[in-house]
Amino acid sequence: MSKTKVVIVGASHGGHQSILELLKRYDDVDIKLFEAGDFVSFMSCGMELYLENSVTDVHDVRNFKPDDFSANENVQILNNHEVTKINADKKVITVINSKDNSTQEYPYDKLILSSGVTPKSLPIPGNDLKNVFLMRGFDWATQIKSKLEDKNVKNITVVGAGYIGIEAAEASVKAGKNVTLLDVIDRPLGTYLDKEMTDILEKHLEDKGVKVVTGAKIQEYVGTDAVTGVKTNQAEYPSDLVIQAAGVKPNTDWLKGTIDLDDRGWIKTNEYLQTNQKDIYAIGDATLAYSIPANNHVPIALATVARREARYVVKHLFEKKPALPFGGVVGSSALSVFDYHFAESGLNSFTAQRSNVEVKSSFYQGSLRPAYVPAGKDNPTVSVQLFFNPTSHVLLGGAILSTYDITAQGNVLALAIQHKLTVEDLADADFFFQPGFDRQWSILNVAAQHALGEKDF
Repeated sequence: MSKTKVVIVGASHGGHQSILELLKRYDDVDIKLFEAGDFVSFMSCGMELYLENSVTDVHDVRNFKPDDFSANENVQILNNHEVTKINADKKVITVINSKDNSTQEYPYDKLILSSGVTPKSLPIPGNDLKNVFLMRGFDWATQIKSKLEDKNVKNITVVGAGYIGIEAAEASVKAGKNVTLLDVIDRPLGTYLDKEMTDILEKHLEDKGVKVVTGAKIQEYVGTDAVTGVKTNQAEYPSDLVIQAAGVKPNTDWLKGTIDLDDRGWIKTNEYLQTNQKDIYAIGDATLAYSIPANNHVPIALATVARREARYVVKHLFEKKPALPFGGVVGSSALSVFDYHFAESGLNSFTAQRSNVEVKSSFYQGSLRPAYVPAGKDNPTVSVQLFFNPTSHVLLGGAILSTYDITAQGNVLALAIQHKLTVEDLADADFFFQPGFDRQWSILNVAAQHALGEKDF
């Protein structure tokens, strides 16, 4: 009896999780995974750790190696194979082997798209100069690393002050470089955190030696052969290396005319993560994910999202109609900015406005532990921001920031948002107390009580 042919496009988190789930649940499947790149499953989220010499080896910064599945006759990993076309009527895909430029068709019974995103290169003069880099993937990681170790590279300009840009700036400073961080919006990390927290982090970046320039419209990368500067509407900044971290775009041009996309190229799916084509599913960064707090489909490029979607799709892959729709995600992340650590979950003012969701916010600052512990390293200030529905008080988002690593509290916020707890629920939630760790009312209790107008205990 022939096995069911399951084809997966893309070897990152969604593709990897799909294989794991298929092998766990089914015995009679023939799995083929196609990856356009040479190096399978590089984890770009681990790039800063690599740049700062905090990993075992660059070749280890990956989800899996093709050899991990070599002993399983049901799995075939094909790197350097780019899927260029889908014939949904015949249920075949067209694939180009970049090693020899040969083209071949492969049949499928079920097709899982996890095609991911591509970093944006600004469409300005000079973007093709030498030493204008992107920050995603194995090849760019190794090239950036070589430049950080090059004593002739003194001035580095990072374009984009989101997560990736902040990581690039910090790694560059730690490598002893002069760093300028540019962004077109009015503050770093402005799409992730509200102003109360970004003001703290912007000052900290400056204190650590990063020149932060906001409201900067990049006009040109200056140079003849290699880049020598970045010209903006404000000034020109000398640059031996430019690292572009100006966002991403979905890798979906090849799907146009076959798979329904929105006007920006994100893949549309229904509540079962099915595309408009029968037996074709889509997961991961290139899709519009269902956000629980936004009650809307939005781009959420997170490994956690891709893996949860893959788990759901494979579980229901052979059901005519899944018993339950995909439950959605909250969207949570964390980042270190030199001495500070923060975690954020769900909506903030920016993302709420983008999804036309009305929110009320509350900002609280207080000590992590009781007042009898002297303020400082062992009892730092913690900042908490909560976002909630003004009428029902259902929690819709939150963030927590401190020089102490309190990022695990972000998971508490994520769970509260996922289960639609209210501010009142969080104010009364039963957390442990031990003065070596926290206060009699946990910092999240107190932040919620503050949002309700109660005085600090």
